[in-house]
Amino acid sequence: MNTRDLNQNQAIPDVQGYRDQRNLAIQRVGVRGLKYPLRWRARDGVQHTVMQAALDVALPADQKGTHMSRFIALLQAQGQEDALDLEGMLKLHHKMLERLQAQDGQIELQFPLFLKKKAPVSGVESLLDYQIVLKTQGSLDATHCELSVTAPVTSLCPCSKEVSAYGAHNQRSHLALEVRLNPTRLADCDAESLIAIAESQASSEVYGLLKRVDEKHVTERAYDNPKFVEDLVRDVAAALHASQDQFGLIAYCVRAENFESIHNHSAWAELHSANW
Repeated sequence: MNTRDLNQNQAIPDVQGYRDQRNLAIQRVGVRGLKYPLRWRARDGVQHTVMQAALDVALPADQKGTHMSRFIALLQAQGQEDALDLEGMLKLHHKMLERLQAQDGQIELQFPLFLKKKAPVSGVESLLDYQIVLKTQGSLDATHCELSVTAPVTSLCPCSKEVSAYGAHNQRSHLALEVRLNPTRLADCDAESLIAIAESQASSEVYGLLKRVDEKHVTERAYDNPKFVEDLVRDVAAALHASQDQFGLIAYCVRAENFESIHNHSAWAELHSANW
């Protein structure tokens, strides 16, 4: 920016910075629905994906407005730096508060993460997508960090298996694991670990590509491992509880939804820790 442009910019009034006379603080104000490229540091390397972002801050009672463009500038600057991870997300939150001169704020990023999976018998490889949500909320001194993963799985109905002379109805299900993390131990947990827990507790995993021998395997695996939505959330919660110290989990919430194959509705359940 040359001197002439700088002088002109300084001469333009900063309306957002005006004093507001209504004496009403705003708890959250910002931008959402913003789509932006993201380089995410996955376990097997940096993955290029697209995120949907929401960023907001608390606005003091005497300030007319926040500086919306600074949220965009923050993401633009992040895109020029190292790939993002959980620790980088915490740093991004602190940068937002400093840049917006705010005492409190929140960031939420949603994006698909693609993991390479091997079919259980043939070993053929394919990609499967998982939905990831990252959240930070709070002040510079006290920031809450949350990680959520949604894994597609297979569930087979125990009741159907029990009452049927042959076969049992099964369906694709979504297992959502949301955990609140110790901000000093963010390196101890990652999305892949939560996905592995979800898939291990389902009737069967799902895969992008299967050969006939694999299809036989996952069908029989689900038949031998029937679960209601109630079983899914209880088993996942038990696994998370057992992993709290390992991953630095403060609290957790588990949600399961079965897209029923013999009904035109879903069955769902939610279980969370007492301190959620």
